[in-house]
Amino acid sequence: MIALDNHPSGRHFLQIPGPSPVPDRILRAMSLPTIDHRGPEFGALGLKVLAGMRQVFQTQHPVVIYPASGTGAWEAALANTMSPGDALLMFETGHFATLWQKMALRLGLQPEFLSVPGIDAATGLPNGWRRGVQAELIEQRLRADKDRRLKAVCVVHNETSTGATSDIAAVRRAIDAAGHPALLMVDTISGLACADYRHDEWGVDVAISGSQKGLMLPPGISFNALSPKALAAAKASRLPKSFWAWDEIVEINQSGYWPYTPNTNLLYGLSEALDMLLEQGLPAVFARHQRWGDGVRAAVRAWGLPIQCAEAAVYSPVLTGVVTPAGVDADALRQLIHRRFDLSLGTGLGKVKGRMFRIGHLGDCNDLTLVATVAGVEMGLKLHGVPLAGSGVQALMDYFAGHPQEAVLKAAA
Repeated sequence: MIALDNHPSGRHFLQIPGPSPVPDRILRAMSLPTIDHRGPEFGALGLKVLAGMRQVFQTQHPVVIYPASGTGAWEAALANTMSPGDALLMFETGHFATLWQKMALRLGLQPEFLSVPGIDAATGLPNGWRRGVQAELIEQRLRADKDRRLKAVCVVHNETSTGATSDIAAVRRAIDAAGHPALLMVDTISGLACADYRHDEWGVDVAISGSQKGLMLPPGISFNALSPKALAAAKASRLPKSFWAWDEIVEINQSGYWPYTPNTNLLYGLSEALDMLLEQGLPAVFARHQRWGDGVRAAVRAWGLPIQCAEAAVYSPVLTGVVTPAGVDADALRQLIHRRFDLSLGTGLGKVKGRMFRIGHLGDCNDLTLVATVAGVEMGLKLHGVPLAGSGVQALMDYFAGHPQEAVLKAAA
């Protein structure tokens, strides 16, 4: 058994795709004394974080903030817009798309699960778990829905289990091309504040996100970004809801307050996180994540190992999934790396468990963080007896040297 007070020297390398490391600046903000959540100081804090989250979602419309995990915001999105027995079109891109589909079933909805069929010959993994959303399949299905039974299309923006970031604008175009009235709901729990996300421009009706990824906070806050169409749908929705109901929250949020007790100190942290992101500017935030992802994937290619996402056009800037050779238990490898180097990597989930691990490159990172991470993985691979084609550490250093951060951020400005 591991003692709860076991703290090895040096900082633990938390390189899972979330929760991501929390910067000291945010930890200090969260340590402020708790204040009266009905007092004037809190109202000012509430208005600030609500306005800041609209900027991060790139929307002019309401953003609802819950004291809950991203799973709660999934439920809120469905409960506020759907009625018992409603049909949904959901797209299987990995473990989290699957969990959202299971939730829809438990809520008494009728989700139809689209997927890319077949098994990838090179890796033996499901094709649908190596690719992003295929917008043309959504368009085909919506065109066939002559009686308009499908009330919503639900997709995952950045599939945390696989490392694929789907083209949400293409999904919007597919819905429009089919002339279908379905709502567009998007899970951007791991995408927000890492990968470009444009709620209004892409015509998303409900977006779902959480605090523990690109926002660099501990788990415990989740979000729904709304559209006028979603708010109108909520008026006709008949699924039971009380805590999740948008109407009361949106109304009282106008003055910076909530209808229940909010998580005050996490909102202090959110305020600080928004300052950090918006001071740098969202284009620069997206550019540094993209650069980190490109560098880590250069390392994986140098090792000669497959990248979980098979479509280069949708490689995630948030994480990279690495497929281990046949017969190599990815979880045993992860455990060795954790034990020897105090480095946490993401496990394979669902249909890819034991066949891959995930390297997170999001939030409070820098070049040296990732060089050390890749070094730990490379040492672990060698200790585990995995044959490597070359040095991923050298490939990563070469990439970063040839693509200096200053130049990337300047180009993004």
